[in-house]
Amino acid sequence: MTPERRIDVPILARVEGEGALHLRIEGGRVTDAHLQIYEPPRFFEGLLRGRPYDDPVDITSRICGICPVAYQLTAARALEAAFGVDVDPEIDRLRRLLYCGEWIESHLLHIALLHAPDFLGYDDGIAMARDHRFEVETALAVKRIGNRIIEVLGGRAIHPVNVRVGGFHRVPTRDELAVLAPELAWAAGAMADLVRWTATFSFPDFEQTQDQVALRDPDAYAIERGRVVGSDGLDVAVGHFPDHFVEEQVAHSSALHSRTVDGRVYCVGPLARYNLNGAQLSAPVRSLADEVGLAPVCRNPFKSIVVRGLEALYALEEASAIVEDYRAPARPHVEIRPRAGVGHGATEAPRGLLYQGYEVADDGTIVTARIVPPTAQNQAAMEADVAAFAQRNLALADEDLQLRCEQVIRNYDPCISCSTHFLRLTVDRR
Repeated sequence: MTPERRIDVPILARVEGEGALHLRIEGGRVTDAHLQIYEPPRFFEGLLRGRPYDDPVDITSRICGICPVAYQLTAARALEAAFGVDVDPEIDRLRRLLYCGEWIESHLLHIALLHAPDFLGYDDGIAMARDHRFEVETALAVKRIGNRIIEVLGGRAIHPVNVRVGGFHRVPTRDELAVLAPELAWAAGAMADLVRWTATFSFPDFEQTQDQVALRDPDAYAIERGRVVGSDGLDVAVGHFPDHFVEEQVAHSSALHSRTVDGRVYCVGPLARYNLNGAQLSAPVRSLADEVGLAPVCRNPFKSIVVRGLEALYALEEASAIVEDYRAPARPHVEIRPRAGVGHGATEAPRGLLYQGYEVADDGTIVTARIVPPTAQNQAAMEADVAAFAQRNLALADEDLQLRCEQVIRNYDPCISCSTHFLRLTVDRR
């Protein structure tokens, strides 16, 4: 009989939030792989009920300190849809620029400090920086440019205060954006070199099997708008998101799990975006993907670090083009006239598709709110990946299996909350 083996990881760093993973192996088979999120629920949907329509943009930004723009712009889009409002094209361009800033800072944080140490054998980014100082300093310099974009457009880098339903409280002058141009030009070249660096890492031979879901914009690589599409052929307007995806409570987690209405596991995030929309990336980004050997369709979640780098390069290119062509809009926002209705919004947060839906009363008061973040949609997929990876690698020693299972989770850059620790791993072998 195979002896019982138990692995305990009290705290896993380099992800956001608090939780545990229990992996059970009986008779040489993985029988359970539960991602137990024990962090208390934060009840944002409940907090929003009864509040005026202009509150969700600021309140939802507090859900995450790393991707507040995603929550702000998704809330704004949903409420504008409820009121039948279309913002001016110039405002849309500024929103895309703001979102590019968030993609840049979030992706670079993940690449340099959270994920790369796994591939290079370090416990953390500080230890890694002693041997890879140039790469870490370069990545952090690029990250700061993303933060600068958010500061200029949002008023501050964390929990921006300049976003509102209908647009912005204030729009920047041309000179305020122009100062970003030289930094963006430098960052694009630096980012390409960082992609080449991550592509040299050794990637385990592993592929996902679950469906992939993302937004698709016919005019550009989807960031701040689009239709909901899937690898199974799904193609619907954002308003039909609730018709195709459901959330359910599971006994081992305080967070909801998302599945398709017919019970299938799916995932969102950089790999899903790349696989479904990669042809819409710019020619230089696609050329770099070819150069580093990334196929047009990539199912290996460990290679998501390369895809995040490509997306960061794309965001830098987009930001540079918007800054170069910028002319201040005639007005910072469109006028909002509240009315009763239901509105849906979705954008592509760095970690994947984010959905928000609101029902509002005649005076604009929030009646109901629903928020479906990327990590909630990826929880079942993370469990499936851990189970499949562990099953294929049972011959690994306990320490090696533990490290790889942690890395499987970090592939998703899960954002459980704004805290720094996430996982306790327990493996029972019987």
